[in-house]
Amino acid sequence: MNLAELLARQARTAADRPALFEGTQLVATHGQWARRSAALAARLGAAGLVPGDRVVVFMRNHPRYLEILFGAWWGGFAVLPVNAKLHPAEVEWIVGNAQARIGFVTADVAPAPISGLQRQIDALAPEADAWFAPLPGSASGSDSGSGGSGAAAPPPPVDRAPDDLAWLFYTSGTTGRPKGVMLTHRNLLTMGLTYFADVDPVRADDAIVYAAPMSHGCGLYAIPHLMAGARHVVPASGGVDPAELFALGRALGPLSTFAAPTIVKRLVDHAQACALTPEDAAAAFKTIVYGGAPMYLADIERALRVMGPRFVQIYGQGETPMVATALSRRHIGDAAHPRHRERLASVGVAQTPVRLRVADAQGRDVPTGVAGEVLVRGDTVMAGYWRNPEATAAALRDGWLWTGDIGALDADGFLTLKDRSKDLVISGGSNIYPREVEEVLLTAPGVAEVAVVGAPDAQWGEVIVAFVVARRDAPGGAATGPAVTEAALDAHCLAHIARFKRPKRYVFVDELPKNNYGKVLKTELRARLAAKA
Repeated sequence: MNLAELLARQARTAADRPALFEGTQLVATHGQWARRSAALAARLGAAGLVPGDRVVVFMRNHPRYLEILFGAWWGGFAVLPVNAKLHPAEVEWIVGNAQARIGFVTADVAPAPISGLQRQIDALAPEADAWFAPLPGSASGSDSGSGGSGAAAPPPPVDRAPDDLAWLFYTSGTTGRPKGVMLTHRNLLTMGLTYFADVDPVRADDAIVYAAPMSHGCGLYAIPHLMAGARHVVPASGGVDPAELFALGRALGPLSTFAAPTIVKRLVDHAQACALTPEDAAAAFKTIVYGGAPMYLADIERALRVMGPRFVQIYGQGETPMVATALSRRHIGDAAHPRHRERLASVGVAQTPVRLRVADAQGRDVPTGVAGEVLVRGDTVMAGYWRNPEATAAALRDGWLWTGDIGALDADGFLTLKDRSKDLVISGGSNIYPREVEEVLLTAPGVAEVAVVGAPDAQWGEVIVAFVVARRDAPGGAATGPAVTEAALDAHCLAHIARFKRPKRYVFVDELPKNNYGKVLKTELRARLAAKA
């Protein structure tokens, strides 16, 4: 069971079908993609790698990312995707911990050699092309052009067992050194098949666009789209430019994508600023799958008003990639349901291949509506943490993944997340979930973004502090609506939540610190408070 068999199958059955695009420019058919990836696999083997070795991918979004991804799998190697915004010192630690020897980079993210790599290849430099050039006898003539069916078939992918390592993903390391999540071919194949069952059907004439980082969940959605023989599009900018994405969708047909809530918000802002209708949005986007960070109720309601019903929510973790729960397009669009707003604020129901529970600290199920830790079990759950048996034992207990997320199930099986367990604030002996406070503050006039954290307090143990970004007409513009003041926000909170939950302090900032996936870095906010204490 080698994931590269998915590409080999498309090369056999649909070699001439367009596959990889940079912007609107066709880069490779399925046949060309397969030959390039197979050639890379052979050259990595000639360089001394053996099946199971890790191949580092530290680069910006580009179609070659997918050639490297499936080339590594073709040779039986494991992919080690690295966040393109990490500091070189952080990358060097990951490389050393993973015991990796060869890495593909782009000069913009790694201008200097990464210590620990025996060989570092600039993936987009002209000299890198030789790594992907068809092997002698595997193709007739040049690998350019639109064809592929007339070329000789590449050698088959190396056999791998279902539980062999495929993807070694290092977590963000918010509580210390990052941990290497070991995902197997079985994990990722199950994830791919689950997309069709619980997220969205895919046809051969569909297209997925990679605007969010390909080193994260967005890149893994290449798997179900390759299963269907769909097209894979990387924006020419390599990132999130709403105008570019809308234009790409109109040019290539409605796009599907995976987006963090911050990206969804940028798309909605653009659509609203340009007076686009839901019909205009439908011409550019087929499906926007959102996840990876909290989507606040006010934000998804606005997205539905502006762009229409083209959203699906998923909840998962690196440890169970993209698979835990899903809030379907049907549930999101069912505005007539008496608990529609409650469901919109949830992350949906358990996806097909997993079981889901909410438990107390002893692992006992809690009653419906009561908050506890979310536990997940199934074929998408990781094999464990790389070279970290202690962390593995803490996270995997009796076959269940302890996610560290706090949530509650309703009677219909919809899961509503409260917060990460480490973000829970205990003030005066009472539990306060920052997300609940954030949801309220986001409905206050003039508030664009907010993040709530706990700060140490001698009297209460912890108190709530809210970091607030005021809404603006445009970058650099003046705040709109009523003035955003501490008094106004305090009055708003007192009108909607218990007095003990309201922030004791408000910090007004121009922007919230985020990682390259759009998740707010609450550790940095807490560090700011500690530095001023």
